[in-house]
Amino acid sequence: QLQLVESGGGLVQPGGSLRLSCAASGSDFSMYNILWYRQRPGKQRELVATVTTASSTYYVDSVKGRFFISRDNAKHMVYLQMNSLKPEDTAVYYCKSTSFVFPEVWGRGTQVTVSS
Repeated sequence: QLQLVESGGGLVQPGGSLRLSCAASGSDFSMYNILWYRQRPGKQRELVATVTTASSTYYVDSVKGRFFISRDNAKHMVYLQMNSLKPEDTAVYYCKSTSFVFPEVWGRGTQVTVSS
């Protein structure tokens, strides 16, 4: 079973960029799909992007063309490159692992604030 730790959040101006990282410890990392969620203030947690074991990707419509998810199985890392950030992207961002075999695991999240 993995453990996940997010990093890379911070304060950025509208139009800026951030790269979030999700570091995984544990074995068989390549067997997990990794998902990025976010929870905006006063809102439910929502799925933002997914990278599958085959490196297929999925994005919610609101971030398509601005956010890009990638994985490096050798480093046990997943990245979320966020460009053209908007104030409405302000949220706590979480990564989650899913697998047919193991229970899902959440990280503790990293805060992203987009403000001038």
